[in-house]
Amino acid sequence: MFEKLAQIEEKYNSAKARLETPEVYSDPALYAQAAREVKELTPVAEGYRRWKNFQAAIDEAKELLSDPELGEMAREELETARAGLEESERALKLLLLPRDPNDRRNVIMEIRGGVGGEESALFAADLYRMYAAYAALRGWRIEIAYLSETELGGVKEVSFLIEGEGAWSRLKFESGVHRVQRVPVTESSGRIQTSAATVAVLPELEEVEFRIDPADLQIDTFRSTGAGGQKVNKTESAIRITHLPTGTVVECQDERSQYKNKDRAMKILASRLADAERRKRDAAVAAERRSQVGSGDRSERIRTYNFPQGRVTDHRLTGENKNFAIDSVMNGGLDPIIDALITADQAEKLAAGV
Repeated sequence: MFEKLAQIEEKYNSAKARLETPEVYSDPALYAQAAREVKELTPVAEGYRRWKNFQAAIDEAKELLSDPELGEMAREELETARAGLEESERALKLLLLPRDPNDRRNVIMEIRGGVGGEESALFAADLYRMYAAYAALRGWRIEIAYLSETELGGVKEVSFLIEGEGAWSRLKFESGVHRVQRVPVTESSGRIQTSAATVAVLPELEEVEFRIDPADLQIDTFRSTGAGGQKVNKTESAIRITHLPTGTVVECQDERSQYKNKDRAMKILASRLADAERRKRDAAVAAERRSQVGSGDRSERIRTYNFPQGRVTDHRLTGENKNFAIDSVMNGGLDPIIDALITADQAEKLAAGV
């Protein structure tokens, strides 16, 4: 590990030095590349420097242990430095874990009402608003690609893009079945009912990153519709793309431009097909790590939103750490849940020696 850390420190110093050379400083593209490399290497380089400082403090304290006047102080400093060394070593192991290559990508999210009829559609709408609020808190941008609503303001299905730094790294844990327990607005007797919605989270891919044969596509145009089928424009700018070999269908109707709708639909299609290929590949490799945290299996129930009890429970977490205040969560306060999931995922990878 320390040999690798020394190599990373050397790369960091080299990249930092390149930033100050005239040829790099005067070339925006080269400067941006070097600056990006420095930014990516800084946490590890600084962590390694802290580790070396603690190691030096330990060596210095050991030399003073036999000194009659400074021995007691040296023992205290030795204890403090050892604790710091242990913590910095653990932090370095986390920093050296293999990075998800998609972490820097934007995200395509798809939410569909599931079991529960109109109530599940209303819950799907609540989930969309929750993610929109979270995106706003993180400074991310949202673009709706497709939206199918019900007469009561519920959502049968919504597809949207989230653009922003770290979107995939944080939202990839949201794939799965989300269950709600509450008294529906459509329930007159006041009984608590359970319904569900599914959330799919995909890293945004360009069409060129996942090769699609144009002969495998059926592309149809139609007029965008609103709730209950109401026409919302007079031109056939909406796009429906069917991938014939798999039967995958993508619709995009948010943009007024047919070209923009087609471009967005192709990106969503590429992301869906790539995700399907990944799942097939994972299923074929029995020995591959299958952690519950972040597996992205949309068939599993990952979270329950219990309104009468005022709590959200994430079933991938354990103990008291799995419950969160529902008011905060529904208003976009997802960071505590996501932070806990990331920590659990990292702990599992460390334990597995990944």
